[in-house]
Amino acid sequence: MAQDEGTLVVKAPRHVAIIMDGNGRWAKMRGRPRLFGHHAGARRVREIVEACPDLGVEYLTIFGFSTENWKRTQIEVAGLMSLFRSYIRKEARALREKNVRVRFIGDRPGLDEKLRTLMDELEEMTSGCTGTNLTIALNYGGRDEVARATKRLAEDVAAGRLDPARIDEETLPKYLDTCVLPDPDLVIRTSGEARISNFLLWQSAYAEYEFIDTLWPDFSRDVFASVMESYGQRERRYGAVRA
Repeated sequence: MAQDEGTLVVKAPRHVAIIMDGNGRWAKMRGRPRLFGHHAGARRVREIVEACPDLGVEYLTIFGFSTENWKRTQIEVAGLMSLFRSYIRKEARALREKNVRVRFIGDRPGLDEKLRTLMDELEEMTSGCTGTNLTIALNYGGRDEVARATKRLAEDVAAGRLDPARIDEETLPKYLDTCVLPDPDLVIRTSGEARISNFLLWQSAYAEYEFIDTLWPDFSRDVFASVMESYGQRERRYGAVRA
């Protein structure tokens, strides 16, 4: 954080991850079904993605559907899967026109074939984009990701491609779903809940956290900018002490 002629210069986080919580409560407050809130939350995503360049955010990762969300009612899960398919179809062209590179993380085999195909197509369609990097976590769980990564690592050891004596904390990240992404600098959770819900467990070891009361469908560009300003007041020491 620097001073320039009395003006506060705020350093933006390069990578922001968001746990988009509160859609159901937002809908309930309006006497509507939970899926109404999920649709409102999906519409909010575009505004936040488009705000990233102005706020200096290069990477945005959003938590769309967790491995634990399968425990919800069949109606809600089916509605969410339909929403994801619809979102990709509707937003694909706009994302490419906005120069947004899209990636998906999570356990893809657990998703239906139509959705997986759309995910693959969107990744390919935006592969040449050089603006905001949007990563969408679908059927994602931090523990599941680490387990899958460890399995691939063990397979490489068994095949003689990896010397176990050379494994260190820099090795496992190469096997994670996020291997091409920088670690998040800031993790935001909306709706007032103060837990991380199995999201980016390894990657967020030194991330800053911001738990805010705003429900996700109300998380506007202005709210996002306010959180960025708050982040800019923090001092990140990574275990060191200030000289």
